[in-house]
Amino acid sequence: MNPTIIEVAINGETERSRNIHVPLSPSEIAEDAITCLARGASIIHNHMGDITLAGGPAADRYGQAWAPILDKFPEAILCPTSVLVPDVVLSVAHIAPCVAAGARMASLDPGVENFANSGKGGLPGPRRGMLANSIDKIEIILDTMRDACAGPALGIYEPGFLRPILAYRRAGILPRGTLAKLYFGGDCNLMDGGQGGFSFGLPPTRAALDAYVEMLEGSGLPWSVAVPGGDVVRSGLARFALERGGHLRIGIEDYAGGRMPTNIELLDEAVTLCHEMGRPPATCAQAAVILDLP
Repeated sequence: MNPTIIEVAINGETERSRNIHVPLSPSEIAEDAITCLARGASIIHNHMGDITLAGGPAADRYGQAWAPILDKFPEAILCPTSVLVPDVVLSVAHIAPCVAAGARMASLDPGVENFANSGKGGLPGPRRGMLANSIDKIEIILDTMRDACAGPALGIYEPGFLRPILAYRRAGILPRGTLAKLYFGGDCNLMDGGQGGFSFGLPPTRAALDAYVEMLEGSGLPWSVAVPGGDVVRSGLARFALERGGHLRIGIEDYAGGRMPTNIELLDEAVTLCHEMGRPPATCAQAAVILDLP
């Protein structure tokens, strides 16, 4: 069977109060990423400390961590996060300079989704926010990625996020290197890691994954699974995905549960499962071919 692309989302907006092992400084990010790449990861996704920083300054901040990574692993597939600013032009201004700094992919959440922390009785709590990418904005971001030769790393929070992407795929206008990352809502809250809180999307079950697989049938679009607010391996979802030809995203950004793992521990669990399933981890070069990265 095909090798498995493993993406490690090494930090996100996770604070040390939630996981003391989260790498935050450029040197910590580089150290974690280098170890993960040596142990089976092929994509590294990281945040750099200020999700509102845009353009060249954002790329410069990323580059501080990426330079030592690329020195050790020149073929590493690096992916910055999205920029949370209201102006669409400013929101994509980091993509080209990030590619110049070594990124091969860039992030896009192609839809609209509400989030909140955990309130009483499982209700949405007082900390609330929204992803709000309209179809017009999605197309602008995809065009920018195409021009910059960055593969789109798509966060699919709901089935509706996948609909426009599949339409672009059928029309032959989806940029090269696209990966549809199917996000399933875990038992914990995505924003604060609280147990039994308000979640999002479909649960990490075999039936939920089968619904996505049915939608993706015939598209040829590479896809992976993740459980923000949970554990993609221990939930069983990783095994279901490997059986169906999918790939994996793990890491401290997503994990929530009853322990405080390092990125290396989460990666080792995923790598062990991949070997058990006869789908060993893909090298960076193999992942680039599977994704058809530009």
